[in-house]
Amino acid sequence: MFNFNIISHASRFWFCTIVSLRRGMRQNSRFSSHRFLSSAGKAEKQPSETENIINAEIAVMKECKTPPEDRKVPEKPRLQTVRVYRWNPEKPNVKPFMQQFSVDLNKCGTMVLDVLALIKAEHDPTLSYRRSCREGICGSCSMNINGVNTLACITKVKESPKPIVIYPLPHSYVIRDLVTDMEQFLKQYQHIEPFLKRPGEDNFLGLRQILQSPKDRDKLNGLYECILCGCCTYSCPPYWWLGDKFLGPATLLQAYRWIIDSRDMGHKERLSKLRDFYSVYRCHTIFNCTKTCPKALNPGKAIAQIKRLLAGLTKKERPDMETPLPNPCNGEGQYQCREE
Repeated sequence: MFNFNIISHASRFWFCTIVSLRRGMRQNSRFSSHRFLSSAGKAEKQPSETENIINAEIAVMKECKTPPEDRKVPEKPRLQTVRVYRWNPEKPNVKPFMQQFSVDLNKCGTMVLDVLALIKAEHDPTLSYRRSCREGICGSCSMNINGVNTLACITKVKESPKPIVIYPLPHSYVIRDLVTDMEQFLKQYQHIEPFLKRPGEDNFLGLRQILQSPKDRDKLNGLYECILCGCCTYSCPPYWWLGDKFLGPATLLQAYRWIIDSRDMGHKERLSKLRDFYSVYRCHTIFNCTKTCPKALNPGKAIAQIKRLLAGLTKKERPDMETPLPNPCNGEGQYQCREE
C-alpha cells in the first residue's frame, strides 16, 4: 500500500491516473468476456455495468484531484514586545510615557511600520504616526527606532527577547505621539531656493531643453536621492544646539546639489547666502548624519565641499555643454517669450 501523505501532489495525481486506467482495463476485459459468454437476457444489463465503470473512474479521478486533508496546524504565536512613546496634547495633565504592547508577528508584515499598523488596528486606535508611501520614498515615517533615526517602512523587525523601543525624532517638538513638527526644517529647505536659477531666462524657463553632459549629470549622484526625511538633521548635535541658525545636514546637502548643478547659473549668489558664521560652519564633522541616513547618502561630504567652495580652495567647473541664453529681441530669438 502506498502512503499518499508522503508522495507529492503531482506524483499522487499520476499514480492515481495509472491505477484508474489499470482498474478500468480490468473491468473492461471482464465486461467484454462476460458480454460474449452471457445470454441475451443478461446483455440488457450492459449499460448499467458501463455506467458503474464510468462512475468508478470518475470517483477515482476526483479523489486524485482533491488535495489531501492536511489540516493547517495553528502557528505558534511569535510574541514581540514593543514600547512606544505616547503623549496626547489633549491631556496636558498626563506626562509623556512609554506604552508597552505585546504583538504577534504572525499577524503583520516584516517592517516596523507594519507592527505600528497592527498596534493601531488591534491594540490602541489612538496611536498617531506619519506614513505614506511605505516604500522608503516619501520620508514621512521617520522616527527613532532602537536608538537610531531611520524610516519605519524599511526597518525590518528582528524577533528578540529585547523590546523594540520607538521614539519620535530626537530634539524636535512633538505634536502627538510619534508625529513631530517639521515646520522649521521645511522653512530652512525653502531658504536655499531649491530650483534652477538662470538669470535673464525667467520668461523662457520650461519652453526648451537645458542640456547637460553625462559627466556633469554624474556629479548629482548621491545628492538628488535625498527624500527630506530629517533623520540626519535631527541626529546632528550642532543642530540640536543651534537649530534656528544652523541649516542642518539635509538642507546643506540639497544646497550643494543646486550649487554643483551645471545647469544652474546662480551658484555665486547661493554661496554668498551661506557665507556667515552659522549656516555652514557650525558643522563639526561628527558624521552622525552619514551614519544614520536611511538612503546611504553622505551629507558630511557635501558640507565639506561647500566649505571648500566658500574658502576658495575649489571652484565650480565649467559645464561641458552650455545652453546659451535666448535673444529677448522680438523677431531674432529662437523661442518666444512666455509673456507673448
